[in-house]
Amino acid sequence: MDESDILDLAAAEQRYAHLREIFGERVGLVHGKMKSAERDAAMAGFAEGRLDILVATTVIEVGVDVPTASVMVVEHAERFGLAQLHQLRGRIGRGEVQSTCLLLYQAPLGETAKARLNILRETEDGFRIAEEDLRLRGAGEILGTRQSGLPDFRLAQPAEHTDLIAIAHDDARVILDRDPALATPRGKALVILLYLFERDAGVKTLRAV
Repeated sequence: MDESDILDLAAAEQRYAHLREIFGERVGLVHGKMKSAERDAAMAGFAEGRLDILVATTVIEVGVDVPTASVMVVEHAERFGLAQLHQLRGRIGRGEVQSTCLLLYQAPLGETAKARLNILRETEDGFRIAEEDLRLRGAGEILGTRQSGLPDFRLAQPAEHTDLIAIAHDDARVILDRDPALATPRGKALVILLYLFERDAGVKTLRAV
């Protein structure tokens, strides 16, 4: 566990203890150092309504589907990448209840952090967020300090873009759940995109029309 993980765990445990003093046993805790059975029990309690508040580290950013979850507070949002913030926000708003994600940050913000938070405020479109995340981070350089990878970016490098792949997977699942026939305008655009990809798999840039 690196230093940032230790700090995140300590902050989660501190927040959990504080909220327990206020709300009692209706508060749960989930983090990566817990045994799987303990994490599963906490998640089940939250999903089944036995817990009203769940304090967690980023271990919850994927694979959590609780339709009744309607409010998320992300502390120190300036520390997270755009793709990760989108993944975290995606844990709420999965049902019919209106949801709100609050991003708390420590000022002053750097230009990149400010751009990330502005994009999160502007859109919930996973495809645009993936594009903006790539633009902010860069596709990679063989030499230099930017993200490692190949300069000739085609679609994705699994070792370098796991967070973007996770966004695409999550977005695809939501689209298929809501529009299995791909009959909405966005669904039709995806059909065209898939057709173009199948036809011209070797091109560097694909656009939906």
